[in-house]
Amino acid sequence: MKQLSPGENQPLPSSTIGVQVRCASQANTSAILLTDSGRVRSDADFVFYNQPSARGVQYRDEGAVDTIAIDTGSVDQDVVTIAITASLDGTGPASFATAGVLQATVFDAAGTATADFTVPGLTSETAVVCLEVYRRGDAWKVRAVGQGYDTGLAGLASAFGISVDDEPAQPSGPPMADPQQWPPTPTSIQQPPSPTPVPNPAATASVAGRTPGGSMQSELFAPAHAEVQSQGIGKQGSKMCRVGLSGEVMARQGSMVAYQGDLRFEALGAGGMGRMVRQAMTGEGVPLMKVSGRGDLFLADNASDVHLIDLDGSDGLTINGANVLAFEPTLQYNVERMHGAGAMSNAGMFNCVFTGRGRIAITTNGSPVVLNVAGDTFADPQAAVAWSSSLRTTVKTNDSFGLNTLLGRSTGERFTLAFGGQGFVVVQPSEQPPGGFIGGTGGGNDAGVGGMLGGFLGR
Repeated sequence: MKQLSPGENQPLPSSTIGVQVRCASQANTSAILLTDSGRVRSDADFVFYNQPSARGVQYRDEGAVDTIAIDTGSVDQDVVTIAITASLDGTGPASFATAGVLQATVFDAAGTATADFTVPGLTSETAVVCLEVYRRGDAWKVRAVGQGYDTGLAGLASAFGISVDDEPAQPSGPPMADPQQWPPTPTSIQQPPSPTPVPNPAATASVAGRTPGGSMQSELFAPAHAEVQSQGIGKQGSKMCRVGLSGEVMARQGSMVAYQGDLRFEALGAGGMGRMVRQAMTGEGVPLMKVSGRGDLFLADNASDVHLIDLDGSDGLTINGANVLAFEPTLQYNVERMHGAGAMSNAGMFNCVFTGRGRIAITTNGSPVVLNVAGDTFADPQAAVAWSSSLRTTVKTNDSFGLNTLLGRSTGERFTLAFGGQGFVVVQPSEQPPGGFIGGTGGGNDAGVGGMLGGFLGR
């Protein structure tokens, strides 16, 4: 295997290769497809875990390492360079100076390592172009680069022409005619009374219920299990969301459990290139799919409890991305830093902030309590799910530092989130995201698990 030095190149070993990037710290791998101008044609030329493929280039998560697979025979003719990059995800070291060895390895079609490059001399960089796979006439070669950026993945992406600033979302329909009050009252966080189900002839034959035609009986056929009839985002029982769809809705990737009618599903990553870049750096965000058409859509997340909130535009909702199930496209959201609370909360150092007018469905691990914040209010960092964006957040240290702390003795409540101002805090009866340690399931790597596990499990 050839050990490459900065600037050194060699021919590709085969027309199909794999490139693996390794680092002692958590880092994200991506590929950027460039024309002869050194810039992308569009944001679609940015390949990473939330946008995992372009023509001839594919991102793969293989457990302990990420792989960029390249089939040079399938790459568009106007793409002359494929930059292989690594960026810190915001959950570990502040720069590659203390992140450990950064190494990129090229494998041929048979899986044999043919070239290796250890990036030298990194200091304040938070994103690095490790290798370039490029055309030279009719052949393809690989070059060791090692160019770093102090401004992280966002700075690197901008240098290649990728837009990281999202345009404000345009409402796709008229605002809700009569939204619920926001900030919510303790009762408005709960589901409004469900519409009366359509009469079920099967259930009138007996208490247990009978299928149409009387072929079998079961309590499953009772009205309590019948489909709720309503338009828009509603609840189907306590752990499922039903969307009576005639248009569009945004939902967490992989959360669909059933649907009826003519519906189309389109993966949207984290909901815009800018948010995708920020999610890659912070581990926070909502891996989205857009569902459009006419029909009934059923969503769930690992049997977590579902709750509905209507925003009227007067205040925003700050929420852990792992707790977002679906929302109307009239709402806008962004990934923003939570000032003063560091990385101690369930929502991590970064959170999803929703604004505008519309309905959002969130999940909790158990039945929550809604605290009315009129003075200082405190919550366990892993139990706080969502709160009014207008609230101030700080961290309160409960355990005093002394001999007991050095010996590993603690109350288990060393850090507490403090909320001040006027608003509401939603607290779940659990110190884990929905679904426990695989919170926000429904999208594999795209789960978007927030908090202290965000960069490690959900990224």
